[in-house]
Amino acid sequence: MDGNVVDSSGNNAGNLKRINKYISETGYCSRREADKLVESGVVTINGELAAIGTKVSPSDVVTVKGEVVGGKKKPVYIAFHKPVNVTSTTDLKDPTNIIDYIGYPDRIFPIGRLDKSSEGLIFLTNDGDIVNKILRSGNNHEKEYIVTVNHPVTEEFLTDMAAGVDIGVEPGDIVTQPCTVKQVNRDVFNIVLTQGINRQIRRMCDALNYQVYRLIRVRIMNVQLKGIESGKWRYLDKDEIAEI
Repeated sequence: MDGNVVDSSGNNAGNLKRINKYISETGYCSRREADKLVESGVVTINGELAAIGTKVSPSDVVTVKGEVVGGKKKPVYIAFHKPVNVTSTTDLKDPTNIIDYIGYPDRIFPIGRLDKSSEGLIFLTNDGDIVNKILRSGNNHEKEYIVTVNHPVTEEFLTDMAAGVDIGVEPGDIVTQPCTVKQVNRDVFNIVLTQGINRQIRRMCDALNYQVYRLIRVRIMNVQLKGIESGKWRYLDKDEIAEI
């Protein structure tokens, strides 16, 4: 007896993968998005509706919205300089979606978001596994921004931003983590965040009675925006991918 564990269908258990991991490895979407697809009833395995946690083998036929997915693709990692008015969504019904704007020949999706009215660096990939590594809050990955506001930047403003700002609906509901903030010139500052709260910088400024005129993300971890023109993209190099 060789000691291999075989499931009831005769498949080697070592070849089985959870459905969310299987879909993410095809480059269709992240694991989290795969779970949402399963929950919405658009994923089948051999013609049967999939359930969260279901395991599949290489011989199984998996479909998403009627489209067969399978076979792990070569990983693609892209650094894109998102212009204003491009939306960080894969929803092709949105005419401003980032996927149609880039026009990459294979299926890719953005890692995280950069709101429509902001610009700058955003990653796109077909590797669903790397998404959790980058977005997981405990990893404290840095994101750096240059922000232009409607009032002169004061020492009090810089101190308050750096210490953490209450941006919740109720007092104390959401308080941002301490961060690094530096003045660039009269009405421009640099800020480095490790959190991923939706529209965080805009909400922080609003809470301190400032309005953001321009927000550009210039760095994610070790990857710089410098050298990528607005609306253009490049592949991440081996060193950048290894550090991520």
